[in-house]
Amino acid sequence: MKTIAANGGHTMRRRFLRASLALATSPILPARSANPPLHIGLTPVFLDDQVRFLARLRAWLERRLDRPVVFVQRGNYREVLDLVRGGKIDFAWVCGYPYVRYQRELLLVAVPVWRGRPVYQSYLIVPAGDRKTTNLLELRDKVFAYSDPDSNSGFLYPQYRLVMAGENAATFFSRTFFTWAHRKVIEAVGVGLADGGAVDGYVWATLAEINPRITGTTRVVERSSDFGHTPFVARRDISTAEFDRFRALLIDMPADPEGAQLLHELRLDGFVAGTPAMFDGIARMAARVGRA
Repeated sequence: MKTIAANGGHTMRRRFLRASLALATSPILPARSANPPLHIGLTPVFLDDQVRFLARLRAWLERRLDRPVVFVQRGNYREVLDLVRGGKIDFAWVCGYPYVRYQRELLLVAVPVWRGRPVYQSYLIVPAGDRKTTNLLELRDKVFAYSDPDSNSGFLYPQYRLVMAGENAATFFSRTFFTWAHRKVIEAVGVGLADGGAVDGYVWATLAEINPRITGTTRVVERSSDFGHTPFVARRDISTAEFDRFRALLIDMPADPEGAQLLHELRLDGFVAGTPAMFDGIARMAARVGRA
Protein backbone atom coordinates (compact mmCIF):
# COMPACT_ATOMS: atom_id res chain seq x y z
CA MET A 1 0.00 0.00 0.00
CA LYS A 2 2.86 2.37 0.88
CA THR A 3 4.51 1.66 -2.46
CA ILE A 4 1.34 2.42 -4.33
CA ALA A 5 0.84 5.65 -2.39
CA ALA A 6 4.40 6.74 -3.01
CA ASN A 7 4.19 6.00 -6.69
CA GLY A 8 0.93 7.88 -6.87
CA GLY A 9 2.56 10.86 -5.15
CA HIS A 10 5.48 10.86 -7.58
CA THR A 11 3.03 10.70 -10.52
CA MET A 12 1.04 13.66 -9.26
CA ARG A 13 4.21 15.71 -8.70
CA ARG A 14 5.44 14.95 -12.23
CA ARG A 15 2.06 16.04 -13.68
CA PHE A 16 2.17 19.23 -11.62
CA LEU A 17 5.71 20.05 -12.82
CA ARG A 18 4.76 19.42 -16.45
CA ALA A 19 1.72 21.65 -16.11
CA SER A 20 3.77 24.39 -14.44
CA LEU A 21 6.43 24.20 -17.17
CA ALA A 22 3.79 24.39 -19.89
CA LEU A 23 2.21 27.41 -18.21
CA ALA A 24 5.56 29.14 -17.89
CA THR A 25 6.52 28.63 -21.54
CA SER A 26 3.08 29.29 -23.12
CA PRO A 27 2.42 32.74 -24.63
CA ILE A 28 0.08 35.00 -22.70
CA LEU A 29 -2.99 35.44 -24.86
CA PRO A 30 -4.98 38.68 -24.73
CA ALA A 31 -8.24 38.49 -22.85
CA ARG A 32 -11.34 38.35 -24.94
CA SER A 33 -13.35 41.55 -25.08
CA ALA A 34 -15.93 41.87 -22.36
CA ASN A 35 -18.22 43.71 -24.77
CA PRO A 36 -21.05 41.69 -26.35
CA PRO A 37 -20.81 40.84 -30.06
CA LEU A 38 -22.06 43.31 -32.63
CA HIS A 39 -24.29 41.63 -35.21
CA ILE A 40 -24.27 42.99 -38.77
CA GLY A 41 -26.62 41.70 -41.47
CA LEU A 42 -25.45 41.22 -45.05
CA THR A 43 -26.91 39.90 -48.29
CA PRO A 44 -24.72 37.99 -50.80
CA VAL A 45 -21.42 39.73 -51.58
CA PHE A 46 -20.51 39.91 -55.25
CA LEU A 47 -16.71 39.70 -54.91
CA ASP A 48 -14.93 36.56 -56.12
CA ASP A 49 -13.09 35.97 -52.83
CA GLN A 50 -15.89 37.09 -50.55
CA VAL A 51 -15.02 34.71 -47.70
CA ARG A 52 -11.52 36.12 -47.29
CA PHE A 53 -12.74 39.69 -47.76
CA LEU A 54 -15.40 39.35 -45.08
CA ALA A 55 -12.88 37.77 -42.70
CA ARG A 56 -10.58 40.77 -43.14
CA LEU A 57 -13.47 43.23 -42.79
CA ARG A 58 -14.64 41.53 -39.61
CA ALA A 59 -11.13 41.56 -38.14
CA TRP A 60 -10.76 45.26 -38.93
CA LEU A 61 -14.11 46.12 -37.37
CA GLU A 62 -13.29 44.13 -34.25
CA ARG A 63 -9.98 45.93 -33.77
CA ARG A 64 -11.51 49.36 -34.26
CA LEU A 65 -14.61 48.71 -32.15
CA ASP A 66 -12.87 46.58 -29.51
CA ARG A 67 -15.62 43.99 -29.52
CA PRO A 68 -16.52 40.82 -31.40
CA VAL A 69 -18.35 41.23 -34.70
CA VAL A 70 -20.65 38.61 -36.17
CA PHE A 71 -21.76 38.82 -39.80
CA VAL A 72 -25.24 37.43 -40.29
CA GLN A 73 -25.62 36.56 -43.96
CA ARG A 74 -28.94 35.82 -45.57
CA GLY A 75 -29.92 35.12 -49.16
CA ASN A 76 -32.34 38.02 -49.58
CA TYR A 77 -33.19 41.48 -48.28
CA ARG A 78 -36.41 40.39 -46.60
CA GLU A 79 -34.69 38.02 -44.19
CA VAL A 80 -32.07 40.61 -43.25
CA LEU A 81 -34.71 43.31 -42.79
CA ASP A 82 -36.82 41.06 -40.58
CA LEU A 83 -33.80 40.47 -38.34
CA VAL A 84 -32.91 44.14 -37.90
CA ARG A 85 -36.54 45.23 -37.55
CA GLY A 86 -37.04 42.55 -34.91
CA GLY A 87 -33.97 43.68 -32.96
CA LYS A 88 -32.14 40.38 -33.60
CA ILE A 89 -29.19 42.17 -35.24
CA ASP A 90 -27.74 45.63 -34.68
CA PHE A 91 -26.90 46.91 -38.16
CA ALA A 92 -27.51 45.82 -41.76
CA TRP A 93 -26.36 46.82 -45.23
CA VAL A 94 -29.51 46.84 -47.30
CA CYS A 95 -31.15 48.48 -50.30
CA GLY A 96 -32.90 51.83 -50.54
CA TYR A 97 -36.24 50.24 -51.39
CA PRO A 98 -36.71 48.25 -48.16
CA TYR A 99 -35.33 51.23 -46.27
CA VAL A 100 -38.12 53.51 -47.49
CA ARG A 101 -40.72 50.81 -46.83
CA TYR A 102 -39.66 50.34 -43.20
CA GLN A 103 -38.16 53.76 -42.53
CA ARG A 104 -40.10 54.23 -39.29
CA GLU A 105 -38.61 51.03 -37.88
CA LEU A 106 -35.00 51.75 -38.88
CA LEU A 107 -32.28 54.34 -38.37
CA LEU A 108 -30.21 55.52 -41.32
CA VAL A 109 -26.53 55.08 -40.45
CA ALA A 110 -24.49 55.82 -43.58
CA VAL A 111 -24.59 55.76 -47.38
CA PRO A 112 -21.74 54.61 -49.66
CA VAL A 113 -19.94 57.11 -51.86
CA TRP A 114 -19.14 55.72 -55.30
CA ARG A 115 -17.22 57.68 -57.93
CA GLY A 116 -17.49 60.79 -55.81
CA ARG A 117 -21.24 60.68 -55.17
CA PRO A 118 -23.59 58.79 -52.79
CA VAL A 119 -25.76 57.55 -55.66
CA TYR A 120 -26.03 54.67 -58.11
CA GLN A 121 -28.29 53.57 -60.97
CA SER A 122 -30.24 50.57 -62.18
CA TYR A 123 -28.81 49.00 -65.34
CA LEU A 124 -30.97 47.08 -67.79
CA ILE A 125 -28.83 44.47 -69.51
CA VAL A 126 -29.14 41.99 -72.38
CA PRO A 127 -26.77 39.29 -73.67
CA ALA A 128 -23.71 40.71 -75.40
CA GLY A 129 -24.70 38.90 -78.59
CA ASP A 130 -28.00 40.80 -78.73
CA ARG A 131 -27.09 43.83 -80.82
CA LYS A 132 -30.68 44.79 -81.66
CA THR A 133 -32.33 45.54 -78.31
CA THR A 134 -31.99 49.18 -77.29
CA ASN A 135 -34.40 49.50 -74.36
CA LEU A 136 -36.62 47.63 -71.92
CA LEU A 137 -39.78 47.98 -74.00
CA GLU A 138 -38.24 45.92 -76.79
CA LEU A 139 -38.15 42.89 -74.48
CA ARG A 140 -41.90 42.26 -74.67
CA ASP A 141 -42.72 38.52 -74.43
CA LYS A 142 -39.11 37.74 -73.52
CA VAL A 143 -37.64 36.10 -70.41
CA PHE A 144 -36.50 38.60 -67.78
CA ALA A 145 -34.33 38.16 -64.66
CA TYR A 146 -34.88 40.17 -61.48
CA SER A 147 -32.52 40.10 -58.52
CA ASP A 148 -34.79 40.37 -55.45
CA PRO A 149 -38.39 41.53 -54.97
CA ASP A 150 -37.14 44.00 -52.34
CA SER A 151 -34.41 45.43 -54.59
CA ASN A 152 -34.75 48.92 -56.00
CA SER A 153 -32.44 48.54 -58.99
CA GLY A 154 -33.14 44.85 -59.51
CA PHE A 155 -36.93 44.92 -59.36
CA LEU A 156 -38.70 48.17 -58.44
CA TYR A 157 -37.16 50.32 -61.17
CA PRO A 158 -38.02 48.04 -64.14
CA GLN A 159 -41.54 47.63 -62.72
CA TYR A 160 -41.86 51.42 -62.52
CA ARG A 161 -40.45 51.80 -66.01
CA LEU A 162 -43.14 49.52 -67.43
CA VAL A 163 -45.96 51.15 -65.47
CA MET A 164 -44.91 54.60 -66.67
CA ALA A 165 -44.95 53.29 -70.26
CA GLY A 166 -48.54 52.16 -69.76
CA GLU A 167 -47.66 48.47 -69.66
CA ASN A 168 -48.84 45.72 -67.31
CA ALA A 169 -45.66 44.63 -65.57
CA ALA A 170 -47.22 41.30 -64.57
CA THR A 171 -47.86 40.22 -68.16
CA PHE A 172 -45.32 42.15 -70.22
CA PHE A 173 -42.68 39.39 -70.18
CA SER A 174 -43.31 35.79 -71.15
CA ARG A 175 -41.57 34.65 -67.99
CA THR A 176 -39.65 36.21 -65.09
CA PHE A 177 -37.57 34.79 -62.27
CA PHE A 178 -35.50 35.97 -59.32
CA THR A 179 -31.82 35.14 -58.98
CA TRP A 180 -31.50 36.59 -55.43
CA ALA A 181 -28.21 38.34 -56.22
CA HIS A 182 -27.17 41.04 -58.69
CA ARG A 183 -24.14 39.08 -59.80
CA LYS A 184 -26.38 36.12 -60.59
CA VAL A 185 -28.59 38.33 -62.77
CA ILE A 186 -25.52 39.20 -64.81
CA GLU A 187 -24.53 35.55 -65.06
CA ALA A 188 -28.05 34.44 -66.01
CA VAL A 189 -28.30 37.01 -68.79
CA GLY A 190 -24.74 36.30 -69.91
CA VAL A 191 -25.36 32.59 -70.48
CA GLY A 192 -28.74 33.13 -72.12
CA LEU A 193 -31.02 31.96 -69.32
CA ALA A 194 -32.75 35.33 -69.66
CA ASP A 195 -33.16 37.75 -72.56
CA GLY A 196 -32.71 40.69 -70.21
CA GLY A 197 -32.32 41.63 -66.59
CA ALA A 198 -32.20 44.47 -64.10
CA VAL A 199 -29.10 44.89 -61.98
CA ASP A 200 -27.40 47.28 -59.56
CA GLY A 201 -25.25 49.52 -61.76
CA TYR A 202 -22.58 49.78 -59.07
CA VAL A 203 -22.26 45.99 -58.97
CA TRP A 204 -22.11 45.71 -62.77
CA ALA A 205 -19.53 48.49 -63.12
CA THR A 206 -17.39 47.13 -60.27
CA LEU A 207 -17.40 43.63 -61.72
CA ALA A 208 -16.47 45.16 -65.08
CA GLU A 209 -13.29 46.40 -63.38
CA ILE A 210 -12.35 43.37 -61.30
CA ASN A 211 -13.80 40.52 -63.37
CA PRO A 212 -14.66 41.74 -66.89
CA ARG A 213 -15.12 38.15 -68.05
CA ILE A 214 -18.51 38.12 -66.31
CA THR A 215 -19.86 41.49 -67.44
CA GLY A 216 -18.37 41.03 -70.91
CA THR A 217 -21.12 38.52 -71.66
CA THR A 218 -23.74 41.27 -71.24
CA ARG A 219 -24.51 44.70 -72.65
CA VAL A 220 -26.11 47.68 -70.89
CA VAL A 221 -29.06 49.06 -72.87
CA GLU A 222 -30.54 51.47 -70.32
CA ARG A 223 -29.46 53.35 -67.22
CA SER A 224 -31.93 54.79 -64.74
CA SER A 225 -31.76 58.17 -63.08
CA ASP A 226 -29.71 58.46 -59.87
CA PHE A 227 -30.89 56.91 -56.61
CA GLY A 228 -29.52 57.12 -53.07
CA HIS A 229 -26.94 54.37 -52.73
CA THR A 230 -27.55 51.20 -50.70
CA PRO A 231 -27.58 52.29 -47.03
CA PHE A 232 -26.37 50.91 -43.74
CA VAL A 233 -29.25 50.92 -41.27
CA ALA A 234 -29.62 50.16 -37.57
CA ARG A 235 -32.34 48.75 -35.36
CA ARG A 236 -34.53 51.53 -34.01
CA ASP A 237 -33.72 50.96 -30.33
CA ILE A 238 -29.94 50.87 -30.63
CA SER A 239 -28.10 53.01 -28.11
CA THR A 240 -26.90 56.44 -29.20
CA ALA A 241 -23.33 55.54 -28.27
CA GLU A 242 -23.30 52.38 -30.41
CA PHE A 243 -24.94 54.17 -33.30
CA ASP A 244 -22.56 57.13 -33.22
CA ARG A 245 -19.47 54.96 -32.91
CA PHE A 246 -20.37 52.70 -35.83
CA ARG A 247 -21.34 55.64 -38.04
CA ALA A 248 -18.09 57.46 -37.22
CA LEU A 249 -16.10 54.32 -38.02
CA LEU A 250 -17.66 54.04 -41.48
CA ILE A 251 -17.26 57.74 -42.24
CA ASP A 252 -13.61 57.73 -41.08
CA MET A 253 -12.81 54.56 -43.01
CA PRO A 254 -10.82 56.26 -45.82
CA ALA A 255 -8.40 57.74 -43.25
CA ASP A 256 -7.42 54.29 -41.97
CA PRO A 257 -4.92 52.45 -44.25
CA GLU A 258 -6.58 49.06 -43.89
CA GLY A 259 -10.04 50.58 -44.08
CA ALA A 260 -9.03 52.39 -47.27
CA GLN A 261 -7.81 49.12 -48.77
CA LEU A 262 -11.11 47.42 -47.98
CA LEU A 263 -12.97 50.31 -49.61
CA HIS A 264 -10.73 50.04 -52.66
CA GLU A 265 -11.63 46.40 -53.10
CA LEU A 266 -15.28 47.41 -53.04
CA ARG A 267 -14.47 50.30 -55.41
CA LEU A 268 -16.04 52.72 -52.93
CA ASP A 269 -14.70 56.13 -51.93
CA GLY A 270 -16.15 55.94 -48.44
CA PHE A 271 -19.39 56.62 -46.57
CA VAL A 272 -21.39 59.73 -45.66
CA ALA A 273 -24.11 60.11 -43.05
CA GLY A 274 -26.78 60.72 -45.69
CA THR A 275 -30.37 61.84 -45.18
CA PRO A 276 -33.75 60.15 -45.68
CA ALA A 277 -34.48 62.66 -48.47
CA MET A 278 -31.85 60.89 -50.60
CA PHE A 279 -34.37 58.06 -51.03
CA ASP A 280 -37.41 60.16 -51.92
CA GLY A 281 -37.16 59.12 -55.58
CA ILE A 282 -37.39 55.46 -54.61
CA ALA A 283 -40.37 56.22 -52.37
CA ARG A 284 -42.15 57.95 -55.27
CA MET A 285 -41.55 54.97 -57.57
CA ALA A 286 -42.84 52.55 -54.93
CA ALA A 287 -46.01 54.61 -54.48
CA ARG A 288 -46.55 54.79 -58.23
CA VAL A 289 -46.40 51.02 -58.74
CA GLY A 290 -48.40 50.29 -55.59
CA ARG A 291 -45.52 48.81 -53.61
CA ALA A 292 -44.96 51.48 -50.98
